[in-house]
Amino acid sequence: MNRYFLFVVLLAVVLVGLPGSVPSGRAEEAITFRIASLAPAGSSWMKVLNAWKKTLERETDGRLKLRFYPGGAQGDERDFVRKMRVGQLDGGVVTMTGMSMLVRPMVILVLPNFLDTYEKLDRVRTKMAGDFEKLFDDEGFVMLAWGDAGKTRLFSQKPIEKPSDIKSMRPWMWKDDLVFIEFYDAIGANGVRLGVNEVYPALQTKMVDVVTSSALTAVALQWYTRVKYMTSHNSAIIAGGMVMRKEKVDSLPADLKETFLRTCERVEVLLNKTIRRDDQKAYDVVLTKGITATDTSKYKAEWDAAANQVRDRMTGRVFPKSLLQAVEAAAAE
Repeated sequence: MNRYFLFVVLLAVVLVGLPGSVPSGRAEEAITFRIASLAPAGSSWMKVLNAWKKTLERETDGRLKLRFYPGGAQGDERDFVRKMRVGQLDGGVVTMTGMSMLVRPMVILVLPNFLDTYEKLDRVRTKMAGDFEKLFDDEGFVMLAWGDAGKTRLFSQKPIEKPSDIKSMRPWMWKDDLVFIEFYDAIGANGVRLGVNEVYPALQTKMVDVVTSSALTAVALQWYTRVKYMTSHNSAIIAGGMVMRKEKVDSLPADLKETFLRTCERVEVLLNKTIRRDDQKAYDVVLTKGITATDTSKYKAEWDAAANQVRDRMTGRVFPKSLLQAVEAAAAE
């Protein structure tokens, strides 16, 4: 009987040591963050994010993992925000449209003809980092890394030289984009409200004939194949970044949290460098594909007037005047 008992114990010890037999302590400790994005698989954004995923898993010895849901697999940015709030997602890589659903005043960074260069945008985000971080913290979120999606341009079936040209067209209006909803209302254009994943079919059927996009996004989502013109001058930078539920980040063990935040900083630098380079490349590529860049400089006064109207309408309603003044000061420095 004793020999039989000893045999059973030894067998159990051997089985525990076999791969896949009993979960190891390391497997039990593994934490996985679920992060959604509209960026298509294989795009510039996802290449950087997937490289980060591999680096993070290697540097934490597999204890911290990232699971990305690209290409709108989790819906539109409104869905990302809702799922983050209820805990179905831990984070999202979003544009300012998604960010503004968490912190409405953040749309100030994408006002037309305001922070229209990378230099201005970078100065503001660096100078006011603490102010912005507090706004997200108050809502229970963490701004982990800033990111861009290229320069904001208008892509269209007909040339657009001045704002009034759009009045006879059918511009796409992202359902939750506060800025362009205001812009099209200000110039008297009737926008067609659609989610991002609905835009390409709408271009195919001519439900819309104007889209707001960067060259890189237009290529990634194939929108450029359905238009003939784009504005040569950009009105803003499509700013965004990665946000995550604060409680998820704070719940990490100290060593994992340090590694996670440190690698986030590296991702921010690499993302901005990669996207800005690739957006310029995409702009050059679509020109070779037959898209004409329309000069809007002759009507700069009209564009500025429309932009100022948008800014005036949103000041005091979407963001306080004090924030506008602070951003203006930071951009000027």
